[in-house]
Amino acid sequence: MSDPHILAIDQGTTSSRAMIFSATGSCVAFAQEEFRQVFPQDGWVEHDPEEIWQSVLSVCRQVLQQAEEIGIEVVGIGITNQRETTVVWDRKSGQPLYRAIVWQDRRTAEYCAELKADGNEERVAELTGLLLDPYFSATKLRWILDNVAGARAKADAGELAFGTIDSFLLWRLTGGKAHATDATNASRTMLFNIHTQQWDESLLDMFRVPQSLLPEVKDCSADFGITEADLFGRSIPIGGIAGDQQAAAIGQACLEPGMIKSTYGTGCFVLLNTGKTAFRSENRLLTTIAYRIKGEVSYAIEGSIFVAGAAMQWLRDGIKLINSVGEVEGLAQGLDSNRSVYMVPAFTGLGAPHWDPHARGAIFGLTRDTGIAEIARATLESVGYQTYDLMAAMQLDSETVPKALRVDGGMVANNWFLQFLADLLDIPVERPEVAETTALGAAYLAGVQLGLFESLAGIRKHWKRDALFTPKISQEERNNLLRGWKKAISRVLEEEKRSK
Repeated sequence: MSDPHILAIDQGTTSSRAMIFSATGSCVAFAQEEFRQVFPQDGWVEHDPEEIWQSVLSVCRQVLQQAEEIGIEVVGIGITNQRETTVVWDRKSGQPLYRAIVWQDRRTAEYCAELKADGNEERVAELTGLLLDPYFSATKLRWILDNVAGARAKADAGELAFGTIDSFLLWRLTGGKAHATDATNASRTMLFNIHTQQWDESLLDMFRVPQSLLPEVKDCSADFGITEADLFGRSIPIGGIAGDQQAAAIGQACLEPGMIKSTYGTGCFVLLNTGKTAFRSENRLLTTIAYRIKGEVSYAIEGSIFVAGAAMQWLRDGIKLINSVGEVEGLAQGLDSNRSVYMVPAFTGLGAPHWDPHARGAIFGLTRDTGIAEIARATLESVGYQTYDLMAAMQLDSETVPKALRVDGGMVANNWFLQFLADLLDIPVERPEVAETTALGAAYLAGVQLGLFESLAGIRKHWKRDALFTPKISQEERNNLLRGWKKAISRVLEEEKRSK
């Protein structure tokens, strides 16, 4: 047989993917399947957990078949997942009580506002590193318990299980034998004390969540159990779990304090490694767990943008200006400037550093000669501007300028976008050879547990740069671009205040 390989499950917001990696980070098999997005009401976003499960089974079986055909030995599984998305299921049947409420969902905005008005945000931030926002799992879980018939009574009786997508998949993969999560996913629930590394009783009381619902919290590299033999023809150990953004930081080898990465998928997420210090942001960024290995915690500051690649999908599927996302690069490149057109993609509110769940999207600067190219470019540029806002907040917090930004995710195939990003941020932008860093990070975590690496430090030598983008515009041009963006974002925020 060949050298040992790891199967990585990357369960994302719009699709499930499976990849098989070698110990050096080479991807030898790949499969992907999209699944439905459900929008029952304005601001509500849901997924069918059964569709997610079936898509994960399908892609795993596809890549394992590919591996068998080329003689690859798969020795373990790592899981990475869309974070915060909330599932509650019956412990006996394994059936979900309700659709998964997705991280983008804003149905609990008023409840969050009530908690803020009662003076709870400071305590929540101190314990969890998070802000009171519908983004996180606790208010979604509370909503299910209070709004699904019989849910609270069953929860109080110990008949239900809660989990983010990683926990739900782990339960299904192990035939209900493992109800667990890792420290990174736990840290995004708003129920986990990131300092004591325990579920926090005061938070459980605040959100009226019975502790019996909760999964066991383990290190990111740990024994998570083995798969049921009938799923893949044999049992395979599961050795690693991390939320998608933390997994991406690991895949990017951002293992030293001061290293920073940005992932451009459905949303955009910037993580700055702060080492053993749980650094408290003064600029409305999040303190989160980067990873926990052998009980030792590394922390990060994170900025979250809710809409990045989703804005490109909106151009294609929502208003049908393009036939494929790949067209946007050529449209943007074909213009000599942005012609003062700005797009604020607040489709599900605004994330960091604004944290306004009620904000709505807008396009500014339209004239008679504005066409598809201008709107497409403005949509693409909006992701760069939002990244600038996050980076500016991080620099205020840390008082340091990063030497470079490592990027990954579907959008980084767009060279024009990465050059615009470098120009706007005024720092080099590095794209890795392996773009699937989220799945790679999950594979590395499983590899540590299974002995392929002595520690995470062993993966550094495998990171390789594919392309480097350096700033090319003047400070005056940069300032002019940012001036227009700041005006656009302020108008969106002002309109939201007027509408209250």
